[in-house]
Amino acid sequence: MPAPRGKRVVCVERRLLDISKYFYICRHMDIQKAIIAFDALSQETRLRVFRLLVEQGPEGIPAGTVSERLGVPHNTLSFHLSHMSNAGLVQSRREGRSIIYSANFEFFTGLIRYMVEDCCRADFASIREDKKSGASIIELMNCCPPKKGKKS
Repeated sequence: MPAPRGKRVVCVERRLLDISKYFYICRHMDIQKAIIAFDALSQETRLRVFRLLVEQGPEGIPAGTVSERLGVPHNTLSFHLSHMSNAGLVQSRREGRSIIYSANFEFFTGLIRYMVEDCCRADFASIREDKKSGASIIELMNCCPPKKGKKS
């Protein structure tokens, strides 16, 4: 079935991506998606949940375990996970009677790329691909060294 007009883009990597997803790998994240994601992460409980999910990797962790580890009541956690899911930061899947949550690494990578490539000046920050490791490397220039005697 052909894609609706304006719903696909060919990126530099020659991959075809669906625009209805959260971002384009070819450096075009919708600013509203970025704002929603940053808003979701600007709350302490959600940031703690996201950190835990990132630590767990793509395998994820059951919602009950997140609740126990962070000491967050189930209903409160459900509210926050829903908010984060709507922002594109987390994904969920059902395994038996459990719902497993994981960080949406594809979206988060796009969010980081958006900040570096679209928001930073090229002479301050850049991303390069390391062919040997297959990893993307963020390079930050030392434009503002810390003042002596101050801890950062």
